[in-house]
Amino acid sequence: MECTLQEIQAQAARAAAELLDAAGLRPGDIFVVGCSSSEIMGGHIGKASSLEAARAVFTGIYPLLEERGLYLAAQCCEHLNRALIVEADCAAKYGYDPVSVRPQPKAGGSFAATAWECFRCPAAVEQIRAHAGLDIGGTLIGMHLRPVAVPVRLSLDHIGQAALLCARTRPKFIGGSRACYEGENR
Repeated sequence: MECTLQEIQAQAARAAAELLDAAGLRPGDIFVVGCSSSEIMGGHIGKASSLEAARAVFTGIYPLLEERGLYLAAQCCEHLNRALIVEADCAAKYGYDPVSVRPQPKAGGSFAATAWECFRCPAAVEQIRAHAGLDIGGTLIGMHLRPVAVPVRLSLDHIGQAALLCARTRPKFIGGSRACYEGENR
């Protein structure tokens, strides 16, 4: 079943809002998104890139993150070794060294290329440790999450035709059976 770009944007916004509600993020935290625009449009990952679908997802997600003071990290595709596009001040805050690359729809992916175009001062970095994230279409964001990722089920499991998986992270529990833990969500 095909979706309109407006439906894709609405689904992305809904997914992001639900994950944000579940994740308990703080201003300055990082929210990673891996997005296969090919899968959203019913194609095979990496084979049918769609700038329009990527823009719809970005437009659905980014304003929600901005209003909460969160950083978006847009994961590139395997052709750029799943590097990430972030705002330069995010890279500086977390000590991530920028690398020299600019994503394109067929080398980096349409979502990362869209983020590059829309960010105030984009930077590419090789790795991050995000606090939560959306994996749209099997892009494998797990490598960019902090240790102890916790799956989050949302009211929807697809954006367009792409499968949707979500996670938040929490600190490790240490100390054994006598330890006390506070704020399991952080």
